[in-house]
Amino acid sequence: MSHGPLMLDLVAASVSADERDLLSHPAVGGVILFSRNYESPAQLTALVTEIHALREPSLLVAVDQEGGRVQRFREGFTRLPPPAWFGKLYNRNPKRSLQITRAIAWLMATELRASGVDFSFAPVLDLDTGVSSVIGDRALHAQPVVVAELAHAWLMGVHSAGMAAVGKHFPGHGGVLEDSHLALPVDTRRPEDVMMEDLLPFQRLIDYGIEAIMPAHVIYEQASPMLAGFSSFWLGEVLRGKLGFQGVVFSDDLTMAAAGVAGDFGERARKALVAGCDMVLVCNDREGAIQALGELKQYTDPAAQMRLIRMHGRRAVSRAEMHLDPRWKEAVEMAAGYESSPLLDLDL
Repeated sequence: MSHGPLMLDLVAASVSADERDLLSHPAVGGVILFSRNYESPAQLTALVTEIHALREPSLLVAVDQEGGRVQRFREGFTRLPPPAWFGKLYNRNPKRSLQITRAIAWLMATELRASGVDFSFAPVLDLDTGVSSVIGDRALHAQPVVVAELAHAWLMGVHSAGMAAVGKHFPGHGGVLEDSHLALPVDTRRPEDVMMEDLLPFQRLIDYGIEAIMPAHVIYEQASPMLAGFSSFWLGEVLRGKLGFQGVVFSDDLTMAAAGVAGDFGERARKALVAGCDMVLVCNDREGAIQALGELKQYTDPAAQMRLIRMHGRRAVSRAEMHLDPRWKEAVEMAAGYESSPLLDLDL
């Protein structure tokens, strides 16, 4: 059985009998976990082990573990600072901030890999323009070059822990006010302005070997009438063509309000895949997920299969081994600096 093109969620902290049947459907290729699926590191390890054992090749298991307000697993995991903190550190001491970013990225990835989770949907590559509240401190910095430098450090950190990375939200969500979870954002800027500014971090990270990209549920009206995640212009001409990206394209969650313009869930899934996505997410709507499964039951894409293989985690260590690693203690102490002050106690 191959990787299907659909990533689903679970209702609780264990896999129900109905969910085991659902995850065995050939159109399913992965599972995204949320806070409701987590109780403890031991429970998480058991859950991920069960999911991985359901089929071969194993389903991909992912989570949003960006840091700050977007961190699904907390108790038993290190509290991660918001990405904007790394940008503030960069303003004070660029070299030291890159070291800290790399160390904390390694920490995030190592703690997830110790429980078997394959990857986190991170880093955020959007610019902190001060416009978007849904992005806000999830962005590393306002300057594209700085975002690229910090994200490169993040990439090196997760790679050293055996984890792939996912850059989001292509080609950039920082220039719109609306939250695509709740509304339909429209970016009115010229496409050349978006490409000169917002696109730079994506271009740099592609050059550095990032494995996956997630497009934004945003319409860039002067470039394409479609949301970026449903646009062959953005995913085909720009991402695959102009930027030469060879990795995985994950859709953002197709249950978000902005995605409603693409039709019902079956239509959303099909249109996103046709536009250039390799795997689509349908979360928090079981009926919508079943509808998408029906639409995709005969769908195959051999090229996407080859790309998705790269998303499986590597080199997992046990939590006991992790706690004995001096890098873990050092990175935890770095992250703790955020608890007391966003700038102090880090020998800057």
